[in-house]
Amino acid sequence: MLNIRPATLADADIIVKIAHQTWWPTYRSILSTEQITYMLDAMYVSDKVAHQIAEGEQTYILLEEEGTPVAFASYGPRNDDKNVIKLHKLYCHPTTQGKGYGRKLVDAVVEATRQVGIKTLDLNVNRNNKAKDFYQKLGFTLLRDEDIPIGPYWMNDHVMRKEL
Repeated sequence: MLNIRPATLADADIIVKIAHQTWWPTYRSILSTEQITYMLDAMYVSDKVAHQIAEGEQTYILLEEEGTPVAFASYGPRNDDKNVIKLHKLYCHPTTQGKGYGRKLVDAVVEATRQVGIKTLDLNVNRNNKAKDFYQKLGFTLLRDEDIPIGPYWMNDHVMRKEL
């Protein structure tokens, strides 16, 4: 049985665990070990995730398989355009990839976006991440490329958009 639910402060550790279990196989062939370690330490620590949830900076949702959280997404208004929702994060535990869980989470974010009356959903994806093809299948199109500094490293991303 599958269930998607809002994440709470108590879920911060689970979100961090899923991120750490997912990032290594996802980015090992794209980014250096040092950059993966840096980015995980910068973005996926329990205190930071808990702060984002508590302050409403991002809404996190968890997908549970038989009661066990195995995937998550986070989203919120773009900082530079409140008329656009940004899908900040979408990660499924590697053992669950290919089961349609990513699609279910994107569908949940699309529905939440529609419910607040917003008709545009954006996301960033590393230019070398095969997830770009997944997002295209879901109706996202390439909007532009951007290079974002993160500490001594760069995130070289596609910005993709889906009009709802």
